[in-house]
Amino acid sequence: MALYEPVTVCVDAGTTVIKAVVFDAAGRELVVSQRKTEVRHPRPDLAEQDMDAVWDAVVAAVREAVGQAGGRVRLLALTAQGDGAWLVDRAHRPVRPAVLWNDARAADVVREWRSTGVLDRAFRINASLTNAGLPNAILRALAVREPDSLRAAHAVLTCGGWLFLRLTGVLGLEPSDASAPWLDMRTRDYSDELLALYGLGEHRALLPPLLSGTEQIAGLTAQTAAALGVEAGTPVVLAPYDIVSTALGTGSTTAGQATCVLGTTLCTEVLIDAPDPAAEPSGLTLDFGVPGLAMRSFPTLAGTEVLDWTVELLGLDDHDELSALASRVPPGADGLRVLPYLSPAGERAPFLDAAASGLVAGALFTHRREHLARAVLEGLAHVIRDCLDAAPHRPVELGLCGGGAASALWCQLIADITGLPAVVTEDTQVGAKGALLFALTALGEYPDLSAAAAALVRPRLRFSPSAAARDVYDREHEEFLATRELAATRWRGWRADA
Repeated sequence: MALYEPVTVCVDAGTTVIKAVVFDAAGRELVVSQRKTEVRHPRPDLAEQDMDAVWDAVVAAVREAVGQAGGRVRLLALTAQGDGAWLVDRAHRPVRPAVLWNDARAADVVREWRSTGVLDRAFRINASLTNAGLPNAILRALAVREPDSLRAAHAVLTCGGWLFLRLTGVLGLEPSDASAPWLDMRTRDYSDELLALYGLGEHRALLPPLLSGTEQIAGLTAQTAAALGVEAGTPVVLAPYDIVSTALGTGSTTAGQATCVLGTTLCTEVLIDAPDPAAEPSGLTLDFGVPGLAMRSFPTLAGTEVLDWTVELLGLDDHDELSALASRVPPGADGLRVLPYLSPAGERAPFLDAAASGLVAGALFTHRREHLARAVLEGLAHVIRDCLDAAPHRPVELGLCGGGAASALWCQLIADITGLPAVVTEDTQVGAKGALLFALTALGEYPDLSAAAAALVRPRLRFSPSAAARDVYDREHEEFLATRELAATRWRGWRADA
């Protein structure tokens, strides 16, 4: 492929896959280049990545995408996985492997903070409920177990901050990445009160500059440009982290709109006018990059990995075969019910419990493989409904994206169980598309995000809720919640690692 018009390359650095996407001037995908990345588990409850290996994957993906596109790259935009702790020293080199968002080493820290009221008091300031994968909890754990790492560190970044640093030499955090746990959401600035609550006052210097507006745009360094095959000085835009960029990519730009990412995390998110620190503590509240707009986000710890687990358990080839199997049985899976809380780190949204675990309930001799397949898909859809019910607004429509959105059956189940029409756009790389919208708006090519979305986001499929299935799923949702309430009283006793 050889193009003569300038193109935009958007990097979406996920947890297990790095994607470099080339877009034309109309916002259509031209090339998608991917590189897998390794998540290391030194123990079952730990999740880490080699920071240099992640960077090398970005370089390889971008270089391949640029080579295939052939045209001049006028702009690079970047979004990435959020949370975790990516520590760098004064030379901007990694101090240790990155600790990821689904790591559980700080579970005991979070339990202590919950019992002493720290979590509740912090929520009243930044409207986010800390979990073990957020950098404040990770830093507290490292302060006890790896004090040398903190002494060697100059800054705690996220994946996006690390990659922006490598691309441009600029050290900083983007506001959505910084929101949980560092920002007072009323002032949209770092909060020393929060740092004191977390017992991290002495580590205040680890928080890098908070980037906003034009500070999120910088030129590509000469050294990195040569590695990528792109001209030095090409503008690089640091977009919001992946779950925010993905909402943008589905066209969510105004209060009341909702999105669910069907990926490694099931991330259900609703845009709101303003944070509500007086609400029941749950989920995260993130700066959306627009004054008067924030995002309530409920990123679970178990998403499509539950499907992977089921595929392996049932001896299937892939998710398509799982969906085909599930289609053979009626709504409600003939009474088989699955609580899909399979992460070793428990669950963090819409409730927080590091001991949460999965459960298959209601099983009888009459149930077959197809019943389990459907019960797993339904269980994950009930989780999405649970998250939507925890949000402050009832949306009128739900955008679906991520790898799971390729399953028409699952999309229909989600529409049926939530009672909301579901929409899938024409884009396969929705996070990268959101980074594109943000970048073009930041550079002044569109007056605002809504205008960019109206011009560049195109719906492809719509799924309307089934009236016939609604009564069944309303009853099933009540049973799902009741089953979880009973299971929660025994989770800690069931866990072998408790």
